[in-house]
Amino acid sequence: MNARTEPEEAESDAIARPPLVRELLLVAGLFLVYKFGRQLATGHTAEAFHNAHRVWDLERAVRLPGEGSLQSLLLHGDTLVHLANTYYATVHFPVTAAFLVWLYLRRPAHYVWARRVLAAVTAAALVLHLAFPLAPPRMLAATGLIDTAAVYGPSVYGPPRTDHLSNQFAAMPSLHFGWALMVAVGLIAATRSRWRWLWLLHPALTLLVIVGTANHYWLDALVATALLGAALAVIHLPHRTTTTAGRGREELAPAPERELVGAHR
Repeated sequence: MNARTEPEEAESDAIARPPLVRELLLVAGLFLVYKFGRQLATGHTAEAFHNAHRVWDLERAVRLPGEGSLQSLLLHGDTLVHLANTYYATVHFPVTAAFLVWLYLRRPAHYVWARRVLAAVTAAALVLHLAFPLAPPRMLAATGLIDTAAVYGPSVYGPPRTDHLSNQFAAMPSLHFGWALMVAVGLIAATRSRWRWLWLLHPALTLLVIVGTANHYWLDALVATALLGAALAVIHLPHRTTTTAGRGREELAPAPERELVGAHR
């Protein structure tokens, strides 16, 4: 452990962790509310496809890159597209859960901050899902894209008419990307390793996967980024005051150094 990480860990240890049972119930409750809320948005098929055409036309009007060019890269080999489908199906929830568990154990103050940000982004996303149902590009014939999960596997979705576990008309915003970006932001903020910026590869790879597999439009990720930015602007990162920071440095300093600090007062 180097000197750059010791003050941060001492600060984190000094902050009481929220009760574990309460946090588990809170996170589980938020998840159930979100899943129930997504179900409320089902049954708007015609509106979802109408909005999909509007989003597709808007992207072309503002000259965003075509999603098809990215999908064509994945289709160069069965292995690559299969890996992309697997990443989409298996990484989203486990990585976010591991992120929260690590913060809870090692950075309690950052955990509370990150949990609040994720809850705010998810709540805002639910409102948008209800107000703006959107069919993903894999369902829109005009895109010329294929449903890579259905063709190459694995797939987490069944036929929309019989899929009672998820709302497939909730493409905007992409919580796959929003959560992945928050994981990177949270780990960069909570650590001091020179390699911490590599966490940005997670949202970058997630973006390539969600667009390349035709599960999301570029605008889905842009809206998720905007929601996260708004949440981060309102829910501030925890930090120590100058007085507290100075006290922490004195407590961590060797005895002779503390005496010198006292002598200069």
